[in-house]
Order: sequence, then structure tokens, then C-alpha cells
Amino acid sequence: MRLHNRESLKSTRRQLRQQLTPTEAKLWSALQHSQLAGRKFHRQHSIGKYIVDFNCSSERLIIELDGAAHDHEQAWVQDQVRNDYAYCVSKIET
Repeated sequence: MRLHNRESLKSTRRQLRQQLTPTEAKLWSALQHSQLAGRKFHRQHSIGKYIVDFNCSSERLIIELDGAAHDHEQAWVQDQVRNDYAYCVSKIET
């Protein structure tokens, strides 16, 4: 089973890339074209069933920018589940 960038999430990833928040757009302008110490970042990258804002595979780094949509308890719980999943995946891939 494919773990990264599943085909079933392709249209969602594309839509999210086209609708970046102002904060995401600002960070992307600093990360794109390997501007951060030559590190290659991808935006709206999927890992399993989750889509992360930014991913740097070589550094095993995920950046999530959580705005007002995450300012309630249910979102915090879902964020923790996502974070735990990403941590477990990183351990499997080592």
C-alpha cells in the first residue's frame, strides 16, 4: 500500500495548494526552490490519510500551520492523533 501522496487524495492536495492561507503562502515563498539551506520542501503532501502543510523528506520534518480552525478541543484531539501517526510512520521508515 502506498503511504505517501496517495492517488485518492490528489485532487484534495491540489485544491489545498491553490487555496493557501496567507500564512502558508508567506512560508511557502521562503521554502520553495530549496531556499532553506538547500532543503527540498513539498507543500500539501499526504502521508497515509493525512495531508500535511509542508514536508521535507530529507530531514524527516513536517510543518503544520494551525489557524483558527484548530482552536477547539475536538481539533486538538484530532491534531494529536495525526501527530502520533506521523511519529509512528517516521519510526517505521527508519
